Amino acid sequence: MSIIYIHGFGSSGLGVKANLFRQYFNQKGVQFLAPSLSYVPQLAIQTLTELAKCCKNPVFIGSSLGGFYALYLADRFDSKAVLINPALYAESTLRRHIKGYATNFYDLSRFEWNDSHLAMLKEYKVAKPKEENLMLLLQKGDDIIDYKEALALLPNAKAVVEEGGSHSFDGIERYFEEISTFLLV
Repeated sequence: MSIIYIHGFGSSGLGVKANLFRQYFNQKGVQFLAPSLSYVPQLAIQTLTELAKCCKNPVFIGSSLGGFYALYLADRFDSKAVLINPALYAESTLRRHIKGYATNFYDLSRFEWNDSHLAMLKEYKVAKPKEENLMLLLQKGDDIIDYKEALALLPNAKAVVEEGGSHSFDGIERYFEEISTFLLV
């Protein structure tokens, strides 16, 4: 089993959550991969697909835009995924919050985000997700994505919903055991 962690928009495979997960799963002896992905959706999905094909029984953890990608990949590979404050309506979410240039949180470099990138996201929508393969981690204090969107789209997925918090999902490490059990059983 291999866990592929998918970071959110403008983040990297060396972000805070990725590093917390990496440390946890490495201590458990579980193969954990957290690639730093292109901001271009088509390139990110190509990278993730090729990586997943090289893994035996890949499962996914995705945060924000990474949750959108994880949903697509879980469907494509018929595997499990944990979606953390996912941007399940990625096109509208990123249209609302990104204007022209965006910042990469790893090195503070800037990149152009435009309509062609938004159009690419349409290709990765999943029509009928297998909700039994999905776990949602949602915090109501997320100021970027309304947690109710995920609950409405995936009403039968296993869900953890907390008061407060943030888009980053504060205190994610409190759920590592539950996430591990869900993904690896």
